[in-house]
Amino acid sequence: MILTRPVAAAMISISIWLVTPSIAQDPGPRPPGTAGKIPRSLKVAAVQFRSGRDLDKNVDGITARIRRLAREGVRVAVFPECALTGYFDDVARATTAEELARGERRIADACRESGIYAVIGTPYREGQKLFNSATVIDPSGRVIERYHKVQLAESWPEPGDHLSVFRVDGVPCSIIICHDERYPELVRLPVLAGARVVFYLSHESGVRQEHKLGPYRAQIQARAVENSVYVVQANAPANDDLSGSHGQSRVIAPDGTIVHEASMFAQEVVTADLDLRKATAENARRSLERGPLADWWKEGVRRVRMVE
Repeated sequence: MILTRPVAAAMISISIWLVTPSIAQDPGPRPPGTAGKIPRSLKVAAVQFRSGRDLDKNVDGITARIRRLAREGVRVAVFPECALTGYFDDVARATTAEELARGERRIADACRESGIYAVIGTPYREGQKLFNSATVIDPSGRVIERYHKVQLAESWPEPGDHLSVFRVDGVPCSIIICHDERYPELVRLPVLAGARVVFYLSHESGVRQEHKLGPYRAQIQARAVENSVYVVQANAPANDDLSGSHGQSRVIAPDGTIVHEASMFAQEVVTADLDLRKATAENARRSLERGPLADWWKEGVRRVRMVE
């Protein structure tokens, strides 16, 4: 495990925890629909959460953490892939739309009562379709976005059909889920559309598949540095019997540096106050300014859903 806490002070402002962030100069030109100023900082939490098979117990744990993090000044709490139900194929298939909605309402109530955003991994039913999704809830308890995993590693969900950019305290953000990280365009296009923070929800392979651990870290660091944006990853921890995922939830700076990283087995919370002046999207924007693919990228940007 690699811990990079000594560099944290250079990359984040750990002494400023703002509920209403101050305003900085816009970091540079963005495509239509994303113009304006963004906050100077955003306090985020990647929650390394162990879900079980009992939905109500999972919700109890999620809402308790939301309330605690809100008291600590966190503005957005990010939970792993399928945190609501646990990452179990049979549970995802068996959980009804009503049960999923009941759990989501309880989480939305906690967000509203605490005045905080949350990004929750959950199965989601839409008619006869079942998705592996991320639900974004704002401090009023309103669902502002549902992103459905596009590149699947599971047999139970349908693939998603959109990318998106939405705002957290005015900060343009986007989402990918686990296997999505292997597909650079799923980050590059939302960044070209304005995103400056990418939330990455995962339940990656377990510690027995040791050969995958290095590539997992390298891939998500690449998504940050190749786009010059922050990545906030919430991954599930490993279990004592070596089942589950492998932890190491992390915050990655726009230069690819891992600012904070959790352990493998513990339920932990990684927090950081992001200095958004560093999230310039400079490397991504060069795709629009140079080379033979500029028109192709511009066409792709038009396919990103802008949530206003």
